[in-house]
Amino acid sequence: MTLTDLKQLFDYLERSQSRFSMRNELMFKLLATTGIRRSELVSLTWEQVDLVNETIRIDGKGNKERILPLHPHLMPLLASYKASLRSYQIYPTEPVFLNKNVKH
Repeated sequence: MTLTDLKQLFDYLERSQSRFSMRNELMFKLLATTGIRRSELVSLTWEQVDLVNETIRIDGKGNKERILPLHPHLMPLLASYKASLRSYQIYPTEPVFLNKNVKH
């Protein structure tokens, strides 16, 4: 993907008014800015997200732990996304990203 393509995608996601627009925007921006793998992203839980230190802890291949820094521009979006969820959806062991059926 070129930088222009990525900008167009982000512009589209930021304008979207769908029910999942904030989730989708956050997912694509995390993929683009952190180096997180798709499989790691979809299995991400809240206990792996450190909002204070602005990092994500990933247990990668071979059980090797990686700490991924979060881009400062993502922090308000991540905070808004978390605030939009119900209280039972943000327990530490709950997945960060849910599908349309509110399942992992």
